[in-house]
Amino acid sequence: MNTATAPTPGIFWSRSIGWLLFLGPFFFLSYGFANTMAARWQVNNTLVYEWERHIPFVPWTILPYWSIDLFYGLSFLLCRSALQVDRHALRLLTAQLVSVACFLTFPLRFSFPRPNADGLFGQLFDALAGFDLPYNQAPSLHISLLIIIWVRFAGATRGPLRWGVDAWAALIAVSVLTTYQHHFIDIPSGALVGLLCLWLWPDEGPTPFSAARWTDVPARRRLAGRYLCAALAAAGLGLLLGGGGLVWVWLGIALALVALNYALLGPAGFQKRDGRHALGAALLLAPYTLCAWINSRLWTRRSPAPGLIADGVWLGRLPDSRAMEAGGFRALLDLTAELPAPRGHWVYAQLPWLDLVPPDSAQLEEAATAIEHLRRHGPVLVCCALGYSRSASAVAAWLLATGRANSVESALAILQQARPRVVLSPQHRQALARISPPPEYSGGA
Repeated sequence: MNTATAPTPGIFWSRSIGWLLFLGPFFFLSYGFANTMAARWQVNNTLVYEWERHIPFVPWTILPYWSIDLFYGLSFLLCRSALQVDRHALRLLTAQLVSVACFLTFPLRFSFPRPNADGLFGQLFDALAGFDLPYNQAPSLHISLLIIIWVRFAGATRGPLRWGVDAWAALIAVSVLTTYQHHFIDIPSGALVGLLCLWLWPDEGPTPFSAARWTDVPARRRLAGRYLCAALAAAGLGLLLGGGGLVWVWLGIALALVALNYALLGPAGFQKRDGRHALGAALLLAPYTLCAWINSRLWTRRSPAPGLIADGVWLGRLPDSRAMEAGGFRALLDLTAELPAPRGHWVYAQLPWLDLVPPDSAQLEEAATAIEHLRRHGPVLVCCALGYSRSASAVAAWLLATGRANSVESALAILQQARPRVVLSPQHRQALARISPPPEYSGGA
């Protein structure tokens, strides 16, 4: 179960200014270097769709285009802890490093002639042209930075001001096309880099790689290999189809991230806190999450309702809010890492476990303790994606730990009375066999 630490209020001036004094010169030096190299190489490669020729040139949108420079600096004032300042700076730095590496590895050129602009707008275009040559295209660093900066502003605003932030951010995003700075493909690729930076450097808690280690669990290794093969197939199909088929590349990226979670990062790679995935993880994993949700509903369509196991403990699939309200549940123990949980007026706890990976005895004991604690609030639903394996093993552990079942077989029999399709593998049973009731439960409950 997770508890979030509230950030300390205030503005961290010295830390923020220190980062800006480093990031500002680094931005201009690295970005300019990539531009200079592309000009020296006389790059003429372009990646453009025919329909882009109908995008109008809108001179006044140079204003929102330039405005990101102002918001870049102001964004540091919205960080409310030293950790947030550092993570925000590392996001910006990572976006710069990844983008410049891409510019140098596969340089592209903007291919449309830019019409002349007069007055103030023309002066702003002239100032831009003095620094920004028609290179440094995919991924759009403008879009990557915009996502990182928008998250900072969006998190600090509410109501009409938040609507204004969102609208201006959308205008900045559109301006990369209407100022004839970028082709369309630069936008999704830039968004990908920005989201990866959000995922790599979360606002709070450990980073995904802070406790990473290659798994020695055979089930995780097998699943990592399968997800990686599926990721390569999806991405390859997307590149082969091109155009709208590139959405398959998004699925490939999501599956590759899932493979990385199984092989190296564990449940932490899903970045699920308080029932929701962090924004970067949620958007990167969206195609996989949708497929996982559809799969859960298809497998349980004939038995969507949870089953009462004993003494106010219910077992079932991950519910929606209506199911929680209709069932009268007062607590929810969520064992999924891959799916978001419903929100409502009930006590929520999460122990994110990887799907199709049997938990060990320590995880089962932790789940049993959580169930017994949540039971004090009233009827508790213990759930996973299907309600057949992860959650079933957790409830079985609770039955054993509290003396409500005296063997793994008797616990399984109790579960299958309510959920006939419950499946416990030999690995589940071995882990459950190590659980024994403490003395206070030796006589049952």
